Amino acid sequence: MSSPGSATRLRITVQGAVQGVGFRPFVYRLAHELHLGGHVLNSAQGVVIELEGDEEELELFRSRLDHEKPSNAVLQSINTVACDPIGETTFKILQSEGGTKTTLILPDLATCPDCLVDLNDPENRRYRYPFTNCTNCGPRFSIIEQLPYDRPNTTMKGFTLCPACRKEYTNPLDRRFHAQPNACPICGPHLEVWDQGGSVLAYHDEALSLAIDRLRQGEIIALKGLGGFQLMVDARDDVAVRELRRRKQREEKPFAVMVPSLEAARDVVEISDAAAEVLCSQAAPIVLLDKVKSDASIRISDYVAPGNPRLGVMLPTTPLHHLVMQGLGFPVVATSGNLTDEPICIDEEEAIRRLGGISSTFLVHNRPIVRPVDDSVVQLVDGEPQILRRARGYAPLPIQLSNPAPTLLAVGGHLKNSVALSVGNNIFISQHIGDLENDLSYDSFREVIGQFEGLYESPPERIIHDLHPDYLSTRFAQQQGVETTSMQHHLAHVYACMGEHQGTEPVLGLSWDGTGFGPDGTVWGGECLLVEGASWQRFAALRPFPLPGGERAVREPRRSALGLLYELLGPAVFDYHALKGWDRSGDRRELDLLKTVLANRVNTPRTSSMGRLFDAIASMLDVRQVMSFEGQAAMELEWVIGDVPPVETSPMPLIKADPGEYSPEWWIDWQPWVKTLICETDHRNVEKLSNLFHSTLAETTVEIARKAGVKHVVLTGGCFQNRTLSERSAALLRSAGFIPLIHRQVPPNDGGIAFGQLIGALGGEV
Repeated sequence: MSSPGSATRLRITVQGAVQGVGFRPFVYRLAHELHLGGHVLNSAQGVVIELEGDEEELELFRSRLDHEKPSNAVLQSINTVACDPIGETTFKILQSEGGTKTTLILPDLATCPDCLVDLNDPENRRYRYPFTNCTNCGPRFSIIEQLPYDRPNTTMKGFTLCPACRKEYTNPLDRRFHAQPNACPICGPHLEVWDQGGSVLAYHDEALSLAIDRLRQGEIIALKGLGGFQLMVDARDDVAVRELRRRKQREEKPFAVMVPSLEAARDVVEISDAAAEVLCSQAAPIVLLDKVKSDASIRISDYVAPGNPRLGVMLPTTPLHHLVMQGLGFPVVATSGNLTDEPICIDEEEAIRRLGGISSTFLVHNRPIVRPVDDSVVQLVDGEPQILRRARGYAPLPIQLSNPAPTLLAVGGHLKNSVALSVGNNIFISQHIGDLENDLSYDSFREVIGQFEGLYESPPERIIHDLHPDYLSTRFAQQQGVETTSMQHHLAHVYACMGEHQGTEPVLGLSWDGTGFGPDGTVWGGECLLVEGASWQRFAALRPFPLPGGERAVREPRRSALGLLYELLGPAVFDYHALKGWDRSGDRRELDLLKTVLANRVNTPRTSSMGRLFDAIASMLDVRQVMSFEGQAAMELEWVIGDVPPVETSPMPLIKADPGEYSPEWWIDWQPWVKTLICETDHRNVEKLSNLFHSTLAETTVEIARKAGVKHVVLTGGCFQNRTLSERSAALLRSAGFIPLIHRQVPPNDGGIAFGQLIGALGGEV
């Protein structure tokens, strides 16, 4: 060590996800190896390091800090300032300090390989302990109450460390050094099984065995996981899965399946290297994958994902899940612990009240959950992951801005709601909240906002909300006594993708989805927007048609088809022999009423919605007439294509629109294509016609791009969750010399709206 007179001292502030990931022990070991004095501590801004020693060793430390950091650490910035040397020759880890809260909170992470070894080692003191974790895995976001991330600021504060765990927790050379959820069977949380009345039936390992036995017997189990309750049942058992659907009030929407291992997953779905990487990542999301086409050695009930060629598959995410799956050895349905349209339960007493009609067996534990964090959902588009639901494993990691921003809150839309908060150089995106359809969901929405603002002690200067005046999120924003700004729904979608790709070039944003309130009072949804910075214009849109019954048409594709055909054929549509979906006598009477409704333009809003066009085509091809969940008709229209390759076809023509304040320059004219469909004699060949429809839309994206003359083309909105449409459009755009921008980190659906609202409020600057 150099003498104080010749030594150099540096203060290094590291910002990012650097707490709870073993970063301080890494710094400690590196400083000792290089014979540097000083200290390291957690602060509300990140990790602060003071180092003193030889200049050459300090430079080596600085280089290795970035290149050898722990795998889960995310370094956003490293700021170095020279200080006066004080002759310090030893290196220490100090207690945390407070201040302005800007550090990142790590998401909850799936069990790491080392902890899995501990879990399955009979000689290890954590053998079969369901709450095993270390600095490389375990709960984070679901247990933190305030920053900095220290044990007293988490729900683990009620568990006093035993001497053995305390030794690990205070040893900088141990991988459990300052692992805030650190625990063992002696001092940590434990399992219990409750019945519907809340009486305890079993404790500890006996509770686990009882729950496993009941799953084997075909019962539905409510399991308290990492970020809330899950409902589980044998995925092979038709009767059990159907009963779960009945009790959960989830008629047809697909369930996810948890499998014991990657090898078991290969027996039920096709897994590429990219898919395996996502499945085995520490985010451990549900991944949507194609079912195996040959006879599988493991049978999954057809009622898990009815009619769906894909299956949502996940691996065990916690030690508890690993133990359950090891005990079973077969796949289980693992779905959110709620009734349809309600938020997931996080408290066992709440679960007894709300889930008692679904399950009579509750596998619970006594580690409190601060906030609900559902399972994330990912699909692969163009061979790369695309997040469809951003929650466990991803939230609340932010997207970084190049410059500090004012503190703004964006409250998202009505469906698939999430919220976003800008703090300094970061936009923090909340976990998936869900559809704001009832009081429970709205209460959860408000609680998430309160927790987000509280974590960072950052009340917003302004709130950004959707243009729709009746959304609960809009009403919330307008009741807060803070300045508000509204943003058009489809523009927010475009900004979300722009913000994710952090580009500054002008883009053509193809924002295609179901419903968005237009500034002209009509229902938008097939929008092609030219966006540059804060300025935008409606370049093209789907040619409008009426929606008989308004909101009811969103649930009934046959109404979209009726409106589409009425726009094309007028009253003659009621004599059209191929008008499907109105075959029952009661339906025919309703059809007679709709004839009057359309003639008098009563409750028949006009729409440019691409989502409703998908619904209409699905109805005309008799794929789906009435939906039990959002997007079902469009999904089934895509599924019928199967493995058929795209066909060469022509785009839908673009026709000049009449001038108007919010009129586009061009209408995408669906009428010639629908006329062709009407004339098609073989409507039974649904595969061929759906394939043609998807290929036509993909060709249309290129035609619009050519008209716009803009190089970067954003593919966003719920319609671009359609993998066939996204991949075909992207391929054709690339071939034509354009650069398609596809969502990866932020959902293309309404789960990305809040992030887009903030990017738009910042003038499109990232």
